Amino acid sequence: MKSGISKGFGQTAGANNFEGIFRSSNEGIFVADAQGQIKLANPKSETMFGYELGELIGKSIDTLVPREVRPNHAVYRKMYEGDPQPRIMGIGRDLLGMKKDGTNIPIEVSLSHIDVEGAFHVVAFVIDITKRKEMQQKLEKSETQLIAYATELENRVKKRTEDLNRTVKKLEQTNIKLQKEIKEREKAEQAAIISLQKERELNELKSRFVSTASHEFRTPLSSILSSASLISKYMERQEEAKAEKHVKKIKLSVKNLTDILNDFLSLGKLEEGKQNIILSEVSMHHFLQEVVSEIEGVFKAGQTVKVMVASEEISCFTDEKLLRHTLINLLSNASKYSGEDAEITLTAEETSSGVSIKVVDEGIGIPESEQLHLFERFFRAKNATNIQGTGLGLNIVKKHIELLNGEVTFDSKLNEGTTFTITIPNHNSPTP
Repeated sequence: MKSGISKGFGQTAGANNFEGIFRSSNEGIFVADAQGQIKLANPKSETMFGYELGELIGKSIDTLVPREVRPNHAVYRKMYEGDPQPRIMGIGRDLLGMKKDGTNIPIEVSLSHIDVEGAFHVVAFVIDITKRKEMQQKLEKSETQLIAYATELENRVKKRTEDLNRTVKKLEQTNIKLQKEIKEREKAEQAAIISLQKERELNELKSRFVSTASHEFRTPLSSILSSASLISKYMERQEEAKAEKHVKKIKLSVKNLTDILNDFLSLGKLEEGKQNIILSEVSMHHFLQEVVSEIEGVFKAGQTVKVMVASEEISCFTDEKLLRHTLINLLSNASKYSGEDAEITLTAEETSSGVSIKVVDEGIGIPESEQLHLFERFFRAKNATNIQGTGLGLNIVKKHIELLNGEVTFDSKLNEGTTFTITIPNHNSPTP
């Protein structure tokens, strides 16, 4: 080997250094002439392909190529000779090398070229990536197992939600004779699905979901169980007024559960990219009145909403369902974080770029040190920990408005109140 290197590169100190690098390299190194005949092969390359020391010298480089691709290999060599630039082979596909015993191994190959005594030669640097491939297969297997676990978790949540639906329906049927004015409630929506966006988020998302769901479900379920027991006693005593109080308490608990499920379901659709956008012209004057009528039943005692629209002609081209869900979310928060008898203001005005909608409350406000994290998933400010919620609502609001190419901002002062501002463009086109 030494004589072959020295012959091509001269009897110099540089040649000796080259030979040392050549022999000790952890990469396989081949030098082949224009006809593909191997002129030099370092020890690592011969070990990699299962040959004895010096056994590859004089053989065709095609000897190391799987039989099924050999017919094309000579063509590739000619193409490289015509444009001999340093390059990495096999970009976008797997490369295989064939060992002496006929087995194939996955490899990476980098090509360069040199002139030795005026003759064109190709230098190939070869790495055996068998261990890397094995690790990749293990990672893919782990990912499959994680997806299977997420599917199982989704099915469990769905089953528990269906069980809850059946329980609530039985409670309503039991009390309908006692209180005719109670309307049949809408069925609770199916369980929330937290879709996994990236592998690195899976474990955090799973643990936060289980923790939040178990905590938020426990309180309303306990309230339902307690109220149902008291209703039975009041029915026996024919104390209808007291029974009505607990029926309302059950309905409020069911609504809280429905809100939780809606948040998880909305988040799941957003994570999976399944949120459909249906654009239409929405008149602000009528639309805002409808939203307030829809949600006013959940306001605290004495709370009112003041609706102000600059002109009855104001409208925007947007997805009415997403905008409605967004405003209900913001109005619910305004009520939740404000005291009894508080006034909430809902305004709409036309701007140069579109329509601006504001929701203003007189609530507890948001600590300045925590405002940076307000739209993050599962975030709840320290002064709101004793108020029921999932920490998903504002994250969903932001994503819905972004889908509509709009913007949501806020201004808040602790113990004075908060203003949320939504800006929707006049000519909307949904974000892909």
